[in-house]
Amino acid sequence: MPLSAVVADVATGVVLALRGGGDPYALSRVLPQDDPLAPAAIRVLGADVLAPYALDHRSAPAGADDETVVRQALAAYPPGPDASEVSVWTYRGLIEASRALLPGDPGDADRAWPQVPRAGAAWITTDPWPKLAFRASQLAALAFPGLAPDLADGLAARTDDLARGFVRAVRRRDWLQAAGLGRWLARLPHVPPTLGLDSGLVFVQQMSDGDARVALHVVAARQFYGRGG
Repeated sequence: MPLSAVVADVATGVVLALRGGGDPYALSRVLPQDDPLAPAAIRVLGADVLAPYALDHRSAPAGADDETVVRQALAAYPPGPDASEVSVWTYRGLIEASRALLPGDPGDADRAWPQVPRAGAAWITTDPWPKLAFRASQLAALAFPGLAPDLADGLAARTDDLARGFVRAVRRRDWLQAAGLGRWLARLPHVPPTLGLDSGLVFVQQMSDGDARVALHVVAARQFYGRGG
């Protein structure tokens, strides 16, 4: 099975859990640790693989198997010295989510999570709005509650530019970028009412032809922030 199919399967499992359908979510059941593509799939989806654990009634209690499969991903795909800022931020987000939602013991050296790497943030203020929108959409997994507060604060100062990016992505039929930006806008304050974010998110999901990652962003915006219908 190609990596894209594994990523889609995991994203679908997260969506079902966030909606409250099916059995209680467990990452280690959706993506067993003996799956050779598990680390790569987790690295692609980042903190989103743990999103259902932020809604206690939508998941089983996080356990050692979940911790193991996430640790495998963190060990297999750390950002190198030439890694993009997006790669570093997504790695940070996965560590932050793991510390908050998985049972690792910070007092036990064998179970402590990796140190959070430094991630550049100058681009948040200096990027022109199309480039900012592209990067922010790639970091949509960090838009769930409590993660990357400094990143969220920086993006809040450019809410209008993210809104422009959302409209542009919809016009270009780039549904994944539109969904990611819509998810950030759902978290941020002072979104222009004229944007029509709620109806826009519904439209993006309808037009995405069942794309599981688009659905994940839209459902997360709805469950965590009450946006998108």
